[in-house]
Amino acid sequence: MRASLIQIAVDPDESVHSRRERAASLIAAQRGVDLVVLPELWPVGAFSYTEFEAEAEPLHGPTHDAMAKAAADAGVWLHAGSFVERDADGTLYNTTLVFTPEGERAAAYRKIHRFGFDAGEAVMMGAGDELVTVTLPQTTLGLATCYDLRFPEMFRGLVDAGAETLVVSAGWPERRRAHWTLLAQARAVENQAYVLAVGCAGTHAGVPQAGHSIVVDPWGEVLAEAGADEEVLTVEFDPAKAATTREQFPALKDRRLGLAPPVTRV
Repeated sequence: MRASLIQIAVDPDESVHSRRERAASLIAAQRGVDLVVLPELWPVGAFSYTEFEAEAEPLHGPTHDAMAKAAADAGVWLHAGSFVERDADGTLYNTTLVFTPEGERAAAYRKIHRFGFDAGEAVMMGAGDELVTVTLPQTTLGLATCYDLRFPEMFRGLVDAGAETLVVSAGWPERRRAHWTLLAQARAVENQAYVLAVGCAGTHAGVPQAGHSIVVDPWGEVLAEAGADEEVLTVEFDPAKAATTREQFPALKDRRLGLAPPVTRV
């Protein structure tokens, strides 16, 4: 299986419309891969809180339509990162969309763990309440967004729901880049799953982004890692290795404590 992680840069001088068009062009260039992944809140910037209200969209809005078309044009499964969704009742959500190679929406995931410590996203947005997995022909994806990476119980729930490849889209700050790498490897090792973690480049509202998107195998080995600037990181991996690892070293079978939150499977 081949996956491309698009570590797009967010430039405050670039309009959201222009960035959507540029993202679509980057996706089009990935024709021939199986899965393309974008980072968190790339249309507006993960720390650009003052722009959230103005740039919020309905679920089936401009970003949805542009990404559906991009997936179909490229013929790829597309994890379209996340955008600021405005629900019918006015609540904002940090929402991820996944599209099939035909451009059909396969899943939507609302970020469960909101970052900000009683400020920013934590007070401006509603929290999702469901784990989401998506079954591709080669593997089952478990969806997570940025701050979710710090909550291991969430990933246990995704694994219990059948996830073999954990996809994390993020707008992770440079000042905590060491945590990004450490946690991506930890989630891979403890869940015996692949982790595909893609971050943004650039600076959001004065916050430099970590970049360094990373792909980790079920043994914790880093298969590929990006630098700090805008980059497309493409990696080939064997999805069956998750099952093989779990058979060879069956630690998951020895669990004594568990958590079973609601799960949406598509």
